[in-house]
Amino acid sequence: MDVNNVKSQMRKGMLEYCILLLLKREEAYASDIIRQLQEAELLVVEGTLYPLLTRLKNAGLLSYQWQESTQGPPRKYYALTESGEQFLLELDRAWGELTTTVNYLKVQ
Repeated sequence: MDVNNVKSQMRKGMLEYCILLLLKREEAYASDIIRQLQEAELLVVEGTLYPLLTRLKNAGLLSYQWQESTQGPPRKYYALTESGEQFLLELDRAWGELTTTVNYLKVQ
């Protein structure tokens, strides 16, 4: 079994949660989201991020607005919707349950 494949699957599973956590703090441009994820050592590329942002927007969890940029064309900034905030609360609970389970199993 390839540990890198398992790690990759774990990262993919956490990506939506991490994006919602970032957008809870402040609205963000896609490049900013990528940079912040990379700073947290969760590597993601634009080809993965944009479809995910679209899916979250279509699910009503995100909204976006265009903002003028001094460095080129207008940029699309994403923010959590009220539904997104509720969904994030549910993910927070699920994450807490998962970490409790894993930590319990590690000490057994």
